[in-house]
Amino acid sequence: MPATVALIAHDRKKEDLVDFAQKYTPLLSRYKLIATGNTGRRILQGTCLEVECLLSGSMGGDAQIAAEVALGRVAAVIFLIDPLHAQPQEPSVRPIERICAIHNVPLATNLATAEAIAAVLAKTYIAHLIFNPVSGQGNSDQDLELIQKLLEPQLHLEIHLTTPDISPEELAKEAIASGADLIIASGGDGTVSAVAGALIGKNIPLGIIPRGTANAFAAALGIPIAIAPIRNSCQVILAGKTRVVDIARCNGLPMILLAGIGFEADTVERASRELKNQWGPLAYIMAGWEQLNEQELFNVEIEIEGNLQKFQAGAITIANAAPPTSVLAQGAGEVIVDDGLLDATITTASTKFQTVTTMVNLLGSALIKTGNNQQNTISLRAKQIKVNAFPAQKVVLDGEIIGTTPIEVECIAAGLTVLAPPPPAANQREKGDRSFATESASELKQTTSV
Repeated sequence: MPATVALIAHDRKKEDLVDFAQKYTPLLSRYKLIATGNTGRRILQGTCLEVECLLSGSMGGDAQIAAEVALGRVAAVIFLIDPLHAQPQEPSVRPIERICAIHNVPLATNLATAEAIAAVLAKTYIAHLIFNPVSGQGNSDQDLELIQKLLEPQLHLEIHLTTPDISPEELAKEAIASGADLIIASGGDGTVSAVAGALIGKNIPLGIIPRGTANAFAAALGIPIAIAPIRNSCQVILAGKTRVVDIARCNGLPMILLAGIGFEADTVERASRELKNQWGPLAYIMAGWEQLNEQELFNVEIEIEGNLQKFQAGAITIANAAPPTSVLAQGAGEVIVDDGLLDATITTASTKFQTVTTMVNLLGSALIKTGNNQQNTISLRAKQIKVNAFPAQKVVLDGEIIGTTPIEVECIAAGLTVLAPPPPAANQREKGDRSFATESASELKQTTSV
């Protein structure tokens, strides 16, 4: 269901249509408006609405609107006719009436039916879909067609495609400015993260249709993605259940998932687009296995709530959200996305055997949701964390390499509204101002000093 409304009026009804537009300005401002030339100019002069003016009715503007209806781009047509004094040069309602009947588009021919359409439009959500066509391994055209088929019967859907020159964040900001009721991100975790960053504190729900390689954020929120991820995520969106979760910033960039330093960043860099296209999620396992042969410890300074410690590490993961498959984030056994805190896991494994053992134990901790007690693993929680490494280490943020250390990560509690299933009751844990300054600090002091 597209988010465009077409406006036409015979000469004696133009003033009535201007009055209607003035009365329903807040509603009409949510939609793209197209109008025949003279009618559109009268509305522009009499309101603050933006209107795309087509040709005048006598020059074929009504035919242009009929073509837009036939192409499925119009949600409703308001054509105020003059049944008693219409002039020969004025457009006939019959072609519009026919094309609207064929394509099941509502048509109003007087103020009473126009107000009835307005009442329906007021109850319909306008969703802006930000679609990354290069994400994932599937056919993007077929994916988009399926999304439209699933969502358009119940939503007014505006579709925006990302390009190398137009980022998801730019498109999200444009959607916010246009008055979107909800914004849907379809792509990998990088696309979702960029859109989420524009929505921080906006109270506009974010829908997620995962089409990437890992789709970790959707998994962390409990959106079913194992089978038919597009269908399942569209059902979650249409269910309309919202959840308020944390989001973070890393060096000023939005972070929905995690920042990885050391092993994880090197693994992501090894997992090329070609490898991901060929092997999907297995690409990360293959790249990680290769990285095990080259991983070395590095010196680290980490500052949390004024407490500065120096030690050695092989990997540091700072997570806002992470499913169990994000193994290196599981030092505490689970990462809670709405507790107002970041979860940091620091590993000091120095050999291939130690690293594999550590990762297996962390996966076990995630599966049983119990903290890890290995000597070479430290877990802590805090609202803000600063990390520097010597030599400088690569940093991966939500699946994308963003540069090297140092980094500063800050949690924005309850900063994002998402369309997602409610969290299982078993996952609810006490929330509060738990800080690093107590047991976490003492744990760090037991590590190897530089």
